Amino acid sequence: MNNLRNLNWSIFGAWIVLAIIGLVAIYSATQGPVSEFLPDYIQNNFAKQLLWVALAIVFVLCFQFFTPRSYMQLSYLFYAIGIVLMICTFLFGTEINGAKSWLRIGFFNLQSSEIMKIATILATAQYLTSRRDITAENIRYALTAVAMILVPTIFVILQNDFGTAIVFLALIPVMLFWSGLPYGVSIYIVSPAFILYLTVFDWKLGAIATILISFLIFMVQKRVWLTVTSLITGIITVVGVNVALTDILQPHQIARITAFTNPAFDPTGAGWNVIQAKTAIGSGGLLGKGFMEGTQTQLKFLPEQWTDFISCVIGEEFGFMGLGLLVVTFLFLFLRLLKQAGNHKHPFAQLVTVSVTAVFFIHFVVNIGSATALLPVIGIPLPFVSYGGSAFLTNSLMLAICLNMDLYKRDFSIYR
Repeated sequence: MNNLRNLNWSIFGAWIVLAIIGLVAIYSATQGPVSEFLPDYIQNNFAKQLLWVALAIVFVLCFQFFTPRSYMQLSYLFYAIGIVLMICTFLFGTEINGAKSWLRIGFFNLQSSEIMKIATILATAQYLTSRRDITAENIRYALTAVAMILVPTIFVILQNDFGTAIVFLALIPVMLFWSGLPYGVSIYIVSPAFILYLTVFDWKLGAIATILISFLIFMVQKRVWLTVTSLITGIITVVGVNVALTDILQPHQIARITAFTNPAFDPTGAGWNVIQAKTAIGSGGLLGKGFMEGTQTQLKFLPEQWTDFISCVIGEEFGFMGLGLLVVTFLFLFLRLLKQAGNHKHPFAQLVTVSVTAVFFIHFVVNIGSATALLPVIGIPLPFVSYGGSAFLTNSLMLAICLNMDLYKRDFSIYR
């Protein structure tokens, strides 16, 4: 059995730093002067998060005594259990903030979609690496892997949790690319999201992006059919976005999109969250206003400041330096995980580590992007920092699995 002294303590340390930053921010966002504006159950968030952090530390260390092959052998069982939990949540779940994502088990609320992230990554990675002759270039294997990811995605959408659905969908190009999907096809898969983003600002930007991406795909793949398909998909995306904005979406949905591109359009309505978030971060300056001294935070101008907008609390009270420390710590974690993936010789360990990194990265980009108005406000927590027991524990367990595979990489290096 490997000694815990061989654990990748740099990754473990980055995780602890992020957890501490989160606890400090949650304390300020719920226990400072703002507490007089908050109900008791919100004021208890810090104590509950502290308990989850302590519990997660125990779980992360205990997970190091399993062998990586146990995750491979049990991956399909985990996946089946996860689907059952998703079905139970759909049928009997509790609705919180408009999303029916929670399953009440005694005194504990379980967010089944968080558990499903681990199960989906393990099962799909096991499928794509179970034999030497399986690669994502084979259309049958690629479509099966896509289906394994889409099944939980559909349940998440039915739960009205579109933010988490985006995370599941982002796994498709990542896992397929790492499993051998050609570069051109990988670019094609992610291109609609990029074109859609630009089209929201101006259809001309979307059209230019369509042409450039199609040209790039031709240069990379040298396949006329793929280039033409990319061009048609881009045109459909541009036209579809414009039709949706004029004829399909409801007025309140259009207002939210308009508020993203121009928050001043409705400063007291749809643009309120974006304006308050930018004001909080901008007012922090270099060193911030001080712990529990942020006016936007303590006067409760920030919405969901202990979860989705927690980075604004850090930016306002600890300034550019505090927010910079947060970003640098995340970047350090991502780079160390990718380096760890590159050091593995077993494809299952590689694919799991890369996929976990992708999940953390998508959460990071969307959360920070929403807080800084670079992306629409979607509602995705910041890993290890935002309040949330299910999310913190499952993210920690995903990291624990990556640490475990690194700890046993010499015993896990031979392709079976």
